[in-house]
This record gives sequence, C-alpha cells and structure tokens, in this order.
Amino acid sequence: MSKKKIKMMTYIPLVFIGIISIVPFLWLVRSALMNNTEIFEFPPKMIPTKWLWSNFSEVFKVIDFKTYLLNTFIIIVPVIIGTVVTSCMCGYAFARLNFKYKNFWFAIVIATMMLPSAVTLIPTFIMWSKLGAVNTFWPLILPAFFGGGGFNIFLMRQFFTAIPEELDEAAILDGATRFQIFWKIMLPLVKPAMLVVGFFTFMNTWNDFFNPLIYLNDPKKQTLALGLLQLQGSYSSEWNLLMAASTLMTIPAVIIFFFGQKYFIQGISLTSGSKS
Repeated sequence: MSKKKIKMMTYIPLVFIGIISIVPFLWLVRSALMNNTEIFEFPPKMIPTKWLWSNFSEVFKVIDFKTYLLNTFIIIVPVIIGTVVTSCMCGYAFARLNFKYKNFWFAIVIATMMLPSAVTLIPTFIMWSKLGAVNTFWPLILPAFFGGGGFNIFLMRQFFTAIPEELDEAAILDGATRFQIFWKIMLPLVKPAMLVVGFFTFMNTWNDFFNPLIYLNDPKKQTLALGLLQLQGSYSSEWNLLMAASTLMTIPAVIIFFFGQKYFIQGISLTSGSKS
C-alpha cells in the first residue's frame, strides 16, 4: 500500500471525528439565529428561515450581560495570575529542590486530584462563612494563590523535570542564586507550559457555574455562567436568547485557542514527553 493511501486512510477518520466535534457548535449558532418556535420544529432545519441577528442584541436587554462579563473578568484575571505563578513555584520545587519527604508531599498533591470536590464542599463553605467572605469574590480568587491545584502543579513539575539539570549546575558555578535560576533561566524555558496552565485555568474559571452559585448571592456579583440561568425559566425559556448568549460566551475561548494553539500544543507535547 502506498504512503499516499495510508495518509488518506489516516485523515479520513480524523476528518469524520472533526466534523462530529464541530456539529454541536454549529447547532448552537444555528439555534441562536432562530426564533423559539423554529428551534423545536420537526424535522429540524439546519439553516434558519430568517436569520435573527437581533437575538444577540436582545440578550443585552434581557440580562445585565456587561455586569456579568465584568464580574467574570474580575475573577479570571487574578485567578490566572495566582495559578500560573504558584504552580510554577511548586512545580519547580518538586522538580529541582531536595527537601525532606519530597516524594511523600508530591504523592499528597497527586492524591488531591482523585478527591471529589463534593467531599470538601461543606467544610470549605463553613470556613469561608466564618471568615465573612460569602457573597464576595474572595472564595473564588484566593485558592488560586495556594498552588493552583494538583493538576497544574503536576503539569509544571513534569515540564521542569524535562529541562537538563546541567543548566542549574552551570548557573550555580556562575554564582547565580536559586531564585535567579528559577526566574531568569527556568521560567523563560517553560513559557509553553505556563500558557497551557493559563488556558486551562481560563476555561475552568470561565465555565465555572457551581462555585459562583454557592458563594455569590447578590445578582450584581454574579458571573456570566451564572447569569445565563436567568434566561431559563421554571415554565418557559427563551431558548433562542439562551443559545445567543451561549454563543457569545464561547467567543473568547475560541479566539484564545485560535491564536495560542501553537504554544498550547507545544506545551502539551513537551509535558507528555518529559521524563518522570
């Protein structure tokens, strides 16, 4: 069998899987441009009879979209900064520093990835409640400055492990301190991994519905994911407006991945190929 046929046999299933993956997004956009009645017609139409672009502007009238968007970014920006910075520091410590019970503590970090969030939900809520932080952004922001989560620490640790230790030794011989090695040598080398952590953090925080639902009671402090719930009523829902708002909500993630996919893929491939 020729190489051309082998490539074709490889690409055909990939194209098929790609089409299947993009269908839900196309269905979302299609529903955002229809009226409520047309969405539920059977057999369903892929192309709207009338393109209702006004659905997007109507979203801003029905809900306080701008406030929800601002609240979301007030949370996202410090969360990304805290997660990237602290996960880099923790990952570097586990990869390069020698301290007592290092493997034990790293095993604890890995174990937190297997712990369901529901287990810590009630004690965590009680803690924030006693601190008077319920109905503020602090419960959603501060945890990012304490390691950024087990997965991000593991990701950064794997990336740091892939960097030759000879760089550290050469820098030490030149008189560099441990912090200078971390700041001036290591961080520039792990930019792809930092972008991966930042992207994952953005996606998790942007789509987070549960935590804002638990901690934010004031409608003026709600995030975008939580604010969209207003479009879904108990007895009837404006599904076309909900689809339009959901389409607007996907745009930032699509833009970020489109422009950063080179570094994102590079970070994932280098991390997965690092030594343990």
